Amino acid sequence: MEKIISYPLSVIYYLLFGLCLAVFHPIQWICLNVFGYQAHKKSVDYLNFCLLKCTNLVGTRYTIEGVDTVPKGAPIIFVANHQSMYDIVAMIWYFRRFHCKFVSKKELGSGIPSVSYNLKYGGSVLIDRKDPKQAIPVIKGLSEYIEKNTRSAVIFPEGTRSKTGVPKEFAQSGLKILCKYAPSAYVVPVSINNSWKMVKFGFFPVGLGNHLKFTAHKALAVKDYKFEELMEITEKAVKEGINEYKQV
Repeated sequence: MEKIISYPLSVIYYLLFGLCLAVFHPIQWICLNVFGYQAHKKSVDYLNFCLLKCTNLVGTRYTIEGVDTVPKGAPIIFVANHQSMYDIVAMIWYFRRFHCKFVSKKELGSGIPSVSYNLKYGGSVLIDRKDPKQAIPVIKGLSEYIEKNTRSAVIFPEGTRSKTGVPKEFAQSGLKILCKYAPSAYVVPVSINNSWKMVKFGFFPVGLGNHLKFTAHKALAVKDYKFEELMEITEKAVKEGINEYKQV
């Protein structure tokens, strides 16, 4: 029944979602090229605020916990499980004070209004998942960027999205590079719940009435841990905060 009801709602939803992307694309360009980084950052924040409001049309609710405990005035490395594109939309808005930059696959760097522009020019990085060697200097550059500018990187160590909410094994390489070249950073594990339910039917129609929950756990100073210990604590914190993981 949910799927049947969702068809007409999803048509309206995607029309509005696409309209937001189309409208904010030139706004981003103007903000960046005329007014600079801060204006562009604001335009991206409000783009994602509008995209979140679009999800309210299909009954989506959000709960954000732990953001106030994230250290201020220091580089941050958010390490989260990955369930859908809505992970990114929500983090850009609700974690906006930290200037989130993402490690994304290169395919997203072209062809998507607003999204591709922000990934290419907003401070995020694009990697070729088929060429691990290419990713090393790119992620290194992101590390140095957040270290210098006191901003944040968001990394999804699973590599690909979980279609069922059950997290996959975390890869270490990306986080290891970020920690090495951003030594004053804090690693903040983030558990994401129910985002996968938005796309449980695939791209169309959208799942209805979902409650997405984002929990930021205790921050871990990179300098206080050996990497292996840091990785273990981080992965454990993320996974223990995921409902589906608890049920396995």
